[in-house]
Amino acid sequence: MKISTKGRYGLQAMIDLALYSQNDLVPLASIAERQDISKSYLEQVFSILRKAGLVKSTKGAQGGYMLTSDAKDITVGMILRALEGDLSVVPMDDENTTNRIESYIRDNIWNRIDEKVFALIDEITLQSIMDDYLKKDPAPMYYI
Repeated sequence: MKISTKGRYGLQAMIDLALYSQNDLVPLASIAERQDISKSYLEQVFSILRKAGLVKSTKGAQGGYMLTSDAKDITVGMILRALEGDLSVVPMDDENTTNRIESYIRDNIWNRIDEKVFALIDEITLQSIMDDYLKKDPAPMYYI
C-alpha cells in the first residue's frame, strides 16, 4: 500500500483541524499556512472529506471547516479510505483465480497484511493522535 500526497496531506490537515477547531470553524487558509500545503490543493482534499461526511463547511467571511463528529469517533482508516479508496496492499482484481500458488499468497500473505494494517488504522483516532501530540508539544501555535 502506498499512500498518496492526497492521503498524507489530508490526514495532516484533519489532525490540524481537530487540534485547532474546538467546536469552532477553521478557515482552510489557516490550515494551509500552518501545514505549508497549497490552499487550492486542500480545497480538493476537503471537498472529498466533506462528501465522505467527515467535515462540514460554512461559506462566507466567518466560514471554514469543522469535524462532523467528535475526534474520538474519526479514525485514520476513515480518513484514508475517503481519500485513497481501496487500501489493500495488492488489488484483488480476480479473486477467482485457479492458480493455487497465487491463491495461497492472496489468502495467507496479502489478506493477512491487509487485516493487520486495517486493524491498526481503524484503531487510531484523531483524539488519540491529538492526545499523544499534545503530550509532546503541549502548546499548539494559534494563528489569527
